[in-house]
Amino acid sequence: MNRKPIGVFDSGVGGLTTVRQLLRLLPNEKIVYFGDTARVPYGTKSKKTIVRFTTENVLFLLEKKVKLIVIACNTSSSLALPAIKKHFNIPMVGVIEPAVKAALRISRSGRIGVIGTRATIDSKIYENQIKQHNRKIEVFTQACPLFVPFVEEGWLDNAAIRNVAETYLSELRKKKIDTLILGCTHYPLLKKIIAQVLGKGVVLIDSGQEAALSVSKILEERNLSAPDSTKVRSAVFFVSDEPSRFQRLGRKFLKNHINNIQRVSR
Repeated sequence: MNRKPIGVFDSGVGGLTTVRQLLRLLPNEKIVYFGDTARVPYGTKSKKTIVRFTTENVLFLLEKKVKLIVIACNTSSSLALPAIKKHFNIPMVGVIEPAVKAALRISRSGRIGVIGTRATIDSKIYENQIKQHNRKIEVFTQACPLFVPFVEEGWLDNAAIRNVAETYLSELRKKKIDTLILGCTHYPLLKKIIAQVLGKGVVLIDSGQEAALSVSKILEERNLSAPDSTKVRSAVFFVSDEPSRFQRLGRKFLKNHINNIQRVSR
């Protein structure tokens, strides 16, 4: 079991920010990544469809003999993970709960902000989970739908994205939050500009980074960590659509070239 890979899936390329954190934190582990690029975005689909897609993705990764699965997709983590994890005998980690726990641990003022896609914000998943832990916490949310296309165009630090960030984040700044959850796997690429707009007093919570920390803890607790002697820093990638766009965008998310991409039928 220890030498088996970690499975990760997302509806597209955004989950590669989580893969990047896993490779950084767990350099001896192998990663198998699946991007369901033929059916992205998940956020516009019904819950029933999202549960079906998520189940299919889990089954695909199980075929690759993984030892743990990371659902690096906010939509699947919120709508499907609670429904399916009891049906599979394998550890599963989403990107929502780890980020929520980190925000609750870090916030001193009890004023937490959340940004995400419109579907994620409308679902109130972060707000509900935070309130389940502590009803006294004040949660302020903001949908930032234009952040995703800006990231995918590579516009990470120019006047256009700065103006958009100022517009989206102005209300959160007024609320005097001290902690902000980046509730979309694209958003870590905008950390610099988000931090500049909000100011030094706000801690940014990277959901991918927190998920990677949770994975590390689970592997250690269950004695599933790859042995140090492995010394392998590797990842293989599968997509359900033409790989060229995934390869191009993937370089930005992973901060490295991606060559070993295979297309699979869905």
